[in-house]
Amino acid sequence: MPTSPHTAPSGYGLPGASVTSTSPGAVVNGASATREPQSQTFVSAGVRIHFVEAGAGDPVVLTHGFSSNIEQQWMHTGVFDKLADRHRVIAIDGRGHGQSDKPHDPAMYGPQAAQDVVRLLDHIGLRQAHIVGYSLGAILNGYLVTQAPLRFKTCVLVGATPRFRWTAQDQAQLELEAAEMHDGSMRAQILRLWPEDEPRPSEDEIARISAGDLAGQDCRALAASRRGGSTALVNPAQVAAIRVPTLGIVGSADPYLSGFQAMQALNPSIELITIQGASHSDTPARPELVEGLLRFLARYAG
Repeated sequence: MPTSPHTAPSGYGLPGASVTSTSPGAVVNGASATREPQSQTFVSAGVRIHFVEAGAGDPVVLTHGFSSNIEQQWMHTGVFDKLADRHRVIAIDGRGHGQSDKPHDPAMYGPQAAQDVVRLLDHIGLRQAHIVGYSLGAILNGYLVTQAPLRFKTCVLVGATPRFRWTAQDQAQLELEAAEMHDGSMRAQILRLWPEDEPRPSEDEIARISAGDLAGQDCRALAASRRGGSTALVNPAQVAAIRVPTLGIVGSADPYLSGFQAMQALNPSIELITIQGASHSDTPARPELVEGLLRFLARYAG
């Protein structure tokens, strides 16, 4: 199938934003041509990226969490369909995940993974979009709005903030999680994100959760994604300078809650919704998530 290059609009992209289409487009005059989800791919700096879109109206890009994908994160929770009732929704399988390519080099992740969103906007001919990310997706999106703010109407961070308080201890934890991931275990990550108000899981429970989450996954790619993420850092001054309208959504039992509170202290214009009783893993399926998301997006429609 012939390919066609697309290049970033001048002044709005990030370096290396030239992309190549590898599938027929489903876009007519800048809007989705159908309400049925359309599965497509494009090539982002040499990496094939899978995305799905449906609906019409103000565009919203969805980015999922670590070791997840479009189906698990957005389709199964109903978020995709509810947003597509009012918006043109584009959900992306992050590199290393889902149906996208899975490089094993950490340098191919972090900032490169974040830039896939800008390259996607270039590919489908959008100058701006709303962006919504969960967990790893939120971390990368938080980095992205400090690098290319003109590309985003709003930013919604679910379950994680940009990495603006990175320490040597955080780096050591990341290396531990990556090493375990390489060997097919998520033990350290599970314990880090376990709800603070629940008993510590048994080793058998940890093994069961790891096996379920990693079934069919490329663990070397996930380990590389984890390591590469340590280079997508921002500093407190960059957080304080964010002017893209931003909303944080986090569970009251999520260890990331303190990060959201610190982010809001740096930049009081950032709004925050705390879902009572929700853990890190609970939040995507909670009705408060999509309700708060739709209210926020409606304020910045058009």
